[in-house]
Amino acid sequence: MKNTTLKPNYLASLGKDIPAGLVVFLVALPLCLGISLASGAPLFAGIVTGVVGGLVVSWLSGSQLSVSGPAAGLTVIVLNGIETLQSYEAFLLAVVLAGVLQVALGFLKAGVIGLYFPSSVIKGMLAAIGLILILKQIPHFMGADDDFFGEMNFFQPDGRNTFSEIIHAFSAIQVGALIIGLISIAVLILWEQPFMKRIKLFKLVPGALIVVVGSVGINYMFIHYFPELAIAGTHLVNLPEISSIGALQNELRFPAFEQLTNPSLYVVAFTIAIIASLESLLSVEAVDKLDPHKRRTPNNRELKAQGVGNIIAGMLGGIPMTAVIVRSSANIAAGGKTKMSAFIHGVFLLLAVLFLAGFLNQVPLSALAAVLLMVGYKLTKPTLFKGQLKLGHEQFIPFVVTIVAILFTDLLVGILIGLAVGIFFILKANYKSPYFFHKEEHRDKETIRIKLSEHVSFLNKASIVLTLEKLPDNSHVIIDGANSEYIDYDVLEAIQEFKKTAHERGIFVEVLNIEEVQVLDMH
Repeated sequence: MKNTTLKPNYLASLGKDIPAGLVVFLVALPLCLGISLASGAPLFAGIVTGVVGGLVVSWLSGSQLSVSGPAAGLTVIVLNGIETLQSYEAFLLAVVLAGVLQVALGFLKAGVIGLYFPSSVIKGMLAAIGLILILKQIPHFMGADDDFFGEMNFFQPDGRNTFSEIIHAFSAIQVGALIIGLISIAVLILWEQPFMKRIKLFKLVPGALIVVVGSVGINYMFIHYFPELAIAGTHLVNLPEISSIGALQNELRFPAFEQLTNPSLYVVAFTIAIIASLESLLSVEAVDKLDPHKRRTPNNRELKAQGVGNIIAGMLGGIPMTAVIVRSSANIAAGGKTKMSAFIHGVFLLLAVLFLAGFLNQVPLSALAAVLLMVGYKLTKPTLFKGQLKLGHEQFIPFVVTIVAILFTDLLVGILIGLAVGIFFILKANYKSPYFFHKEEHRDKETIRIKLSEHVSFLNKASIVLTLEKLPDNSHVIIDGANSEYIDYDVLEAIQEFKKTAHERGIFVEVLNIEEVQVLDMH
């Protein structure tokens, strides 16, 4: 049973939440920029969404550990939406309307859909994201890819795919970036060792902060002493520099409300609302599984929080947001305890835009790739695969199919494929248990008693129909619904159909404690 009564102590947790918020910020910054780039939106739009997700949605959400911001799963939808509406300002209005729809879905209690995704599919999603992070970050780790984020999809806009990008990376290694990447990963691994955690100073300072500051220092050393190793500007963080209030206003964009009469606007808004809601619900479900305290996120409250977030982000020029699993898992891996860590990441994003752009633009992307490689590993540890295998093939097969499908398509398509496989095993399990079958031998005729279970749904129809078809000829069959609180109409109809035709096989059917239904003649 999940613990829903644990009251968070925000002040007492600050020692954990501030370092975790810093780590999430370091992960979120390049993702906000990269997703904007991949979406065809202004670069600043992703930062706006990240700030709103951190400062606003963190408090409105019922989740203590999830982080909201621009989502990789929405890049294609954003790209197509801007193209369909022919202006970014019209698209912003669609984002606002999508937020209104999400709030409405929250009040309509549509969040329950998140509970219908099998655990094996959610765990498969986490493992797949871990593997994608590892595979996608290898080229950046080696300094071989100018586009830090690219896409989460298998097929990339540059014509390469996840694997061909890695092969290409080995022929385009930037030695300086690789050295910084290797040092960064070594520091992060060292920081995870038990003996390091016993030293108070190292417990307070996150390894990711050491990696970021250290990587800037190493690159300065390269520039002055080993210029051939100096990292090219294309493989450094690239944040817009805001030098005044006027410059900030120039970066912000606002919705075009005159587009309210455009029918295409509502199609785009509805698409964003549905996909963003589904992705958020899946993410918080996954975060709840990772939460050491097993706290349960209220799904309807999450839909409302995401809706308000999208309304504000759209009004200020931001791209759509969801609860995002990469940043959320980085938060948990860094030791975040309460929603304060997500809020602090938003504060850092805002401060970075206003005051720290000059310093952050010196940070090598290979150092940030090292941070994401560690997050990816924690999401897809070998123990996760072993644990799923021990649960049996009904859990392991949907888990593996979800991973493979996400790796070779994208997040939502992969989840839907995994869900289809999961449903197959659910149907198979339902097929086995809708009734109790008892056979009695009598001198004149074989008597078979079928006692239906407490709840008989349409999922059980196939099992019952096949059982009735296989009954021996010239038998006496008693179908008893005395134990049943609910029998689906489809099943009642199947029983009536069988009763009508059973005499042709010499079967005498006795139906007890089951109401008769009218069976329509389809001939």
